[in-house]
This record gives sequence, C-alpha cells and structure tokens, in this order.
Amino acid sequence: MTRDGGTGFGIGRRRLLATAGGAALTGVLAACGSNTGRGGKGSGPALSQWYHQYGEPGTEAAVKRYAAAYDKARVTVQWRPGDYDRQTAAALLTDSGPDVFEVDGPRLDQIKGGQIVDVTEQIESVKDDFNQAVLKPKIWDGKIWAVPQTIDTQLLFYRKSLLQAAGVQPPRSVDELVEAAKTLTRHHRKDKVKGLFLGNDGGAAVLGGTPLFAAGLSLITEDGKVGFDDPAAARVLGKVRQLYADGSLLLGAPTDWSDPAAFVQGLTAMQWSGLWALPQVKKALGDDFGVLPFPKDGAGKPAVPVGAYGSAVSARSKHQKEAKAFVKWLWVDGTDKQEDFALSYGFHIPARISLAKKAKQLKEGAAAEAVRFATDHGFAEPLLWTTASRTAYQDALNHIIKDGANPETELKAVVRKVNSELQRAKKK
Repeated sequence: MTRDGGTGFGIGRRRLLATAGGAALTGVLAACGSNTGRGGKGSGPALSQWYHQYGEPGTEAAVKRYAAAYDKARVTVQWRPGDYDRQTAAALLTDSGPDVFEVDGPRLDQIKGGQIVDVTEQIESVKDDFNQAVLKPKIWDGKIWAVPQTIDTQLLFYRKSLLQAAGVQPPRSVDELVEAAKTLTRHHRKDKVKGLFLGNDGGAAVLGGTPLFAAGLSLITEDGKVGFDDPAAARVLGKVRQLYADGSLLLGAPTDWSDPAAFVQGLTAMQWSGLWALPQVKKALGDDFGVLPFPKDGAGKPAVPVGAYGSAVSARSKHQKEAKAFVKWLWVDGTDKQEDFALSYGFHIPARISLAKKAKQLKEGAAAEAVRFATDHGFAEPLLWTTASRTAYQDALNHIIKDGANPETELKAVVRKVNSELQRAKKK
C-alpha cells in the first residue's frame, strides 16, 4: 500500500500525492498559524486541526462542519495540500503547529521524540471496539498515541462469468491463484483477457508484505524481531514470481492497480485493488463479481492489508487537555460523524467494529465480505517497520518478481538490513 495511506502498501486513495516534492515545504512554517478553515462557535480556547488533502468531494466541508459543531472550543480546520507528512514533521518542531492533526502511523520517532501525547485515557473504554489491526500500530509502551479514523483495505476482485467459463473456482490458496491465473489467461486468450492484474509492475509495489502474512509470517514479530526469516517467505515469493514468469499477469494497462478500469473493461479476470473501487465495479458489473482476501499459503491464512490515519495531539499544544477532549468527542464518541466520514464521501470502513457491522452500505454482498476480511484477516505495518526496511524489502520483491532473482538470497540481505534497523531503533 506506496506510503499513501498509513500502511505502506498504497492504501489511501483519498490522499492526493504530492507533486511539488521539497517545494511543498515552502512557506509551511509561516503558514502554520494561518486560519484556513472556519472555526467552531463554541466557547473555550482556539484549537487548530490539520488534515491532509483528501481527493473525495465533500470531505473538506464535512470535517469543517464537524469542527463547527463542537461547543467546548473554537476549532479551526486546515486542509493541507502537498507533502503532508513533511509539513507536519516540520510543524511539530515549532510552537505554531497544529493542536490536533492526522498522522500517518504515528512514527516511532514522533513518539520517542516526545512530539505527540498519549491518548489512552480518551479511547480506553472502547478500545476493544476498534479494528485491532489498525489500532495495534498506534500502541507503543502500552500506551495509545493516536485514535484510528477510518479504514482502507485491499481485495482480490474476480469476474464470476469469466471464471465459470474457464471452469475455475475462486482461488483459496496461492497455488490455486497461480493455477487459476494461468488457466484463465489460456482460456480467454482469443479475447486478450489476462488472468490477473497486480499492477503494471507485476505486483511489487502493491503487494508488499501481504504474501508473507498469507504464509503465516509477519514483518516484525511481537517481540521485535524480523518476522520473515523463514523458508516459507522464499517459497511464497517464488510463487508470486511464477505468476509473472507464466505470462499470467496483465502488464501495461491504461491505469494502475488502484483503478478498477482494467477489471471492469474485461482486460483481466481478476484484479487486486482497493475497497474504494467497489462502488465503481458494482455499477459496471452488477452481481458479476466477487471479492476475496489474498489467499493463504501453506500453513498460513488469508491476508488483507489495512490502513488508517490516526488523530493525534501535539505535545507543543498549549491546550493539550482541551485538544484531547476534542479528539475524544469526534473520533471516540462521535459515531454519527465517524460513519459519515467513512461512507458519505467515498467508500471506506469505520474504524469502530460496531459501526462497520451496522452501516447499511456495508451490510450485504461484497461490502459485507470486505468488512469481515478486514476484521478477521487484516494486518498493518508495525511501528518498527522503518522506511529503510520497507525500501530494502520492496527492492528485493521487485528483483524477485520481475528479474527472477533468487528469493532466498534476496531475503537474506533484507533480513540483515531489517535487523540493523531494529537495533538502531532500540538504541534511541
């Protein structure tokens, strides 16, 4: 999920990618205190709240409406285009940054550096009702550092009619996925339909650690060690390589994996994409599709990557108590607003399990299945999975899939790099 939505696997379709690079920081510190969103009408202190720029119409107006409804502080919303993560990193070092802000993660250096404050008390009474996969990366040293907002996830879409015509069952294992993709490609060759689309790079960017989790492994173990120093990792990545080697993958599609165009236009019988694509697929294909998690391998279990931005409070806020109260009001107590935020301006899953189960848009069909997958099989990147570790793994995965590099050799180098990163993190 690219670093695009809180999990490292390209989850966040809401987010607009920065195009200005380093120039996005120009004027950031000067603008930190600017008033770009209407403030609430409540009494009490003035609070500044930051969001990254969402790509869905109506979202900005919605969050400003939430802020205006709060009556215990005057909350001003700032909508931040450009490289949001770099902007917040810079602003958190100043006294003029936000009181409350969205955070991708949070990152371990923000916690250890004392840049954000503990919000355990605000979420404690209902923490078990949050999707545990997205809550877990927001916990460090037994404390919760951000409140999950809304969940994005990825799914395997399959075209029922194309599978039936080829005599193929929806794949329940990686071996079945490899065989299904090959059979579908062969059966539908005359129509130039490929068996599977994992992105124009063959899946390296989008899959990330998903195959590892499907094999019963992890990126980082519970006790802080490398979670894929195991022969099962090389085996499952070798099978992903087989998809590419067999010619079963669609490559060079007009749009990439995050857009369902290749799937709805019949260029591929199966596609790995995001939950956000479901309404578009439903509109185009009616009931002629189904969804699955990434299938299990060996002794593993199905896996779906999940991600959620969190609402955090800056340690430099002069009104920490009031800021934490606002976060609780909006993202813990404000269930109506949480459901509205998730489903009225796009298609996402509320972070609260109870809300996801009762939301009418998520009660039936593929949407209900997606909620179940995210609850039962969801995983997110752990706090100890650093940018350097992610880059090393992604490079290795690319070499394995596209170049046919030896999975064992590639992974050994990644294990060394991740071990080094873990040692560095523990020293901080």
